[in-house]
Amino acid sequence: MNTMDVKGVIFDIQRFSIHDGPGIRTTVFMKGCPLDCLWCHNPESHEKRPEIAYYPSKCLYCGACVAPCKEKLHGLDIGQHSFMRDSCARCGKCTQACPTGALEIIGREATVAEVLEEVKKDEAFYRNSGGGITLSGGEPFFQPEFAIALLSHAKSEGLHTCVETCGAAAYEILDKAAKFIDVFLCDVKETDPLRHKEFTGVTNETILENYQRLDASGAKIVLRCPIIPGLNDNEAHFIKLCELAGRLLNIDHIDIEPYHPLGISKAEAIGKIARHADASITPIDMVAEWVEFMKRHTVVPVFAS
Repeated sequence: MNTMDVKGVIFDIQRFSIHDGPGIRTTVFMKGCPLDCLWCHNPESHEKRPEIAYYPSKCLYCGACVAPCKEKLHGLDIGQHSFMRDSCARCGKCTQACPTGALEIIGREATVAEVLEEVKKDEAFYRNSGGGITLSGGEPFFQPEFAIALLSHAKSEGLHTCVETCGAAAYEILDKAAKFIDVFLCDVKETDPLRHKEFTGVTNETILENYQRLDASGAKIVLRCPIIPGLNDNEAHFIKLCELAGRLLNIDHIDIEPYHPLGISKAEAIGKIARHADASITPIDMVAEWVEFMKRHTVVPVFAS
């Protein structure tokens, strides 16, 4: 099969991104992730298959969604809409019938060719700003065949490429993709392995080993470190981040990222429980304090995203 015809499941293509690598970029968000972070800001990316989102504030209770559903999973009762998600085949027919967007299917199949056609619309902006394409998610390497095919064709088109990864993939996959990637945006959720498992569902030994093996192979790395108030905002974690950065020969810089609670409403829309629902956005002064703290403990450039 022509690798331009390889299909993947994506949930968004975001143009004019300025925080996902250098310059102006187009970020392709892919579905599926091996982690289950308490604070996930893209909970709609966790499962690979499409999902149905419901937004009550947009619902007119018109009943347009009832008839298209052969399984009769939608119901109306005096200004209340019910949806039996557990039996849903996620065909999306109800979303097509909804006149207000109260029902939305999140996730669709797309070929490498289709994604590249969209990405290449902004080639002029990439050239002028040093930008390009970024794969994000979810975890791009949860769909390795599609990710690698998309990256290889992007490079053949002369595009600068970045991948934001949680690092939880077989190193053989990362190594195979590396020749098509200009910058790895490597997430570090937590440096302590037991706390990492508590927060994400897996320990971090393989993740950190993967980053060090990529570095040893010559890959350019940016460490991306979210601050989650009440979870990883502690000195021991940031000291270990500085130590990790000091071991990487090809690190460009460290990004310190504030947490934002946008994932809470998105989780509710797809019928999931937001497990870190009492958290608020990371205060600006907290971000600034940790950036200054790290600057005192590492020679690697540190920035706030």
